[in-house]
Amino acid sequence: WQFDPDTAVRRLTAQLGTHDLAAFGVADAPLAVQAAGALLHYAQATQQTLQPGSFSHIRTLTVEHPGDYLALDAATRRNLEITATLRGEPAPTLLSLLDACTTAAGSRLLRHWLTNPLRTREVAGARHAAIAELMLSLEERRRLDAEVRRTVDIERIASRIALGAARPRDLAGLRDTLARLPAIAAAIALSPCALLADAVDALAVDAQWAALLRRAIAAEPAAVLREGNVIARGYDAELDELRSIQENCGAFLVELEARERARTGIANLKVEYNRVHGFYIEVTHAHVERIPDDYRRRQTLKNAERYITPELKAFEDKALSAQERALAREKSLYDALLRDLAAAIPALQRAAQALAALDVVVTHAAKAEALNWARPSFVATPGLAIRGGRHPMVEKEVEHFIPNDLRLDPARRLLIVTGPNMGGKSTYMRQAAVIVLLACCGLFVPARSAEIGPLDAIYTRVGAADDLAGGRSTFMVEMTEAAYILHRATPESLVVIDEIGRGTSTFDGLALAWAIARTLALDNRSLTLFATHYFELTALPSELEGCANVHFDAVEHKDGIVFLHEVAEGPANRSYGLQVAKLAGVPADAIRQARAYLTRLDQFSSRRDAHGDLFAPAGVADPPQAIASAALERLAALDPDALSPREAQAALYELKRLAER
Repeated sequence: WQFDPDTAVRRLTAQLGTHDLAAFGVADAPLAVQAAGALLHYAQATQQTLQPGSFSHIRTLTVEHPGDYLALDAATRRNLEITATLRGEPAPTLLSLLDACTTAAGSRLLRHWLTNPLRTREVAGARHAAIAELMLSLEERRRLDAEVRRTVDIERIASRIALGAARPRDLAGLRDTLARLPAIAAAIALSPCALLADAVDALAVDAQWAALLRRAIAAEPAAVLREGNVIARGYDAELDELRSIQENCGAFLVELEARERARTGIANLKVEYNRVHGFYIEVTHAHVERIPDDYRRRQTLKNAERYITPELKAFEDKALSAQERALAREKSLYDALLRDLAAAIPALQRAAQALAALDVVVTHAAKAEALNWARPSFVATPGLAIRGGRHPMVEKEVEHFIPNDLRLDPARRLLIVTGPNMGGKSTYMRQAAVIVLLACCGLFVPARSAEIGPLDAIYTRVGAADDLAGGRSTFMVEMTEAAYILHRATPESLVVIDEIGRGTSTFDGLALAWAIARTLALDNRSLTLFATHYFELTALPSELEGCANVHFDAVEHKDGIVFLHEVAEGPANRSYGLQVAKLAGVPADAIRQARAYLTRLDQFSSRRDAHGDLFAPAGVADPPQAIASAALERLAALDPDALSPREAQAALYELKRLAER
């Protein structure tokens, strides 16, 4: 029933203080209204022990439309390693690389920006402009950084104020932060940038709230209210009077101790206090016979007796009562202060958002300058043009990263990417997606330049993993993700497909890869990067309009292989799989056997191509020329240096059988 439409509307209108929800534009989002009502009910249920009227910081509803943000499905978020690696770790990720924010609110906002890239180019462009301005003004950036890093998390404190749960040191931090806002605003007051100008307006919080906190909260308040000394002196006369009684307690005890020593003649008599027994007079057993008649025993110790007198008892009642009344008065004043501050919550929330945005753009300006990132530009024509693109996380992990260019447009919308394993194909494709993501987030990009056309989504099909709990094999997961892309990708989508069709037979995988590439090029017409080891797909550019080949190459040097990691036009001619297997530590004997079998496969493939249909009916004898040719081909395919004695013997028997046919 928490998701009942009528219940949700009643709950939300009661919270927002409106007759209906028409002003919030939610008429076309009934399911979102039900979810929002249920969420509000959950929050109210979990905070039910707090004061009535909580959640005053929840003041509006905002509907997010699909057209506002670049679509990123779960697979894409995982494959691009935005906030978590493929292994689920927090680093190295895009967020861990960029998060140099000095405040918690800035880190939260950066995470939001990275996971919600914008299609609204004006907003992303305003962020670019702010970062560019701060990169040019080092002094302004340093001043802002120094001030912003000394601010507290106003957003969280405002929420605690609304819930009546703000701690004394929260308010002390808020007081100090509000005092710094004018200096922060002054540092960017003359900026022509829209984002910085909006921040100046948001930081103009009414000075009455800072003044109220200065009057009400002690300079160094206690951590919790029950310890006292939270409300500043001079704020409340009654509280000051009760505190005066407590503070004069020490002087009274010193004076009483002196009088009692003179009256009893006991030089080591002590007047003291503890939380368990209150005030008492302590006399050692050696002087017990000298105590006056008005002393009443309160506690017996091993070497002393503790007493109370009528005068000390009267003072104790007064002093302890004053302490309790002071704490009660302080709590009353503190609660009233929180109620007064509730009116400032909207202004505090605006200031918090401005401070978080400043934190992000200031720290990103420094990060972009240090990493040599560039400001991207948005263009009206469809496509991508990236010069000197780099993968930010990979670049950080290697000594020297080789940048590469990329061009995609309607006339060149499908790139077949081929090349050796470890050659850089996956990095090349993912870096393109990351650059697009960063540009749409309003951040600078790891490239010499980047021109981004209109885009509505980024889709990726990368890697191989099964879903045992869901009952899906590796190939089923692969096909499910491919189907998702084919059903949703548009001409304004960026699609990254990495080696699809590996989880089934070679011919099935090749056929599916060919069909998927063809569909993306002709039906979806998306901007697509399609990496494959099926070299048959490199024939697609000759068959399909808008398709092109690019490749990564490697060179063999002595017994090793050197990957060039540089993209070039045209198809690759080898995969260098055996060389990569050797680098991975596969035993040399296995490599030799693989090389021998690869030669046989190559010969079989060439014979199949020469003879046509492999499944032609049998029964017709092979001509002598064909037998001789087969024996010679088999002999030419042998590598004597790679054969073991057993393999050499088997090859000799095979040649003998061919000769006897």
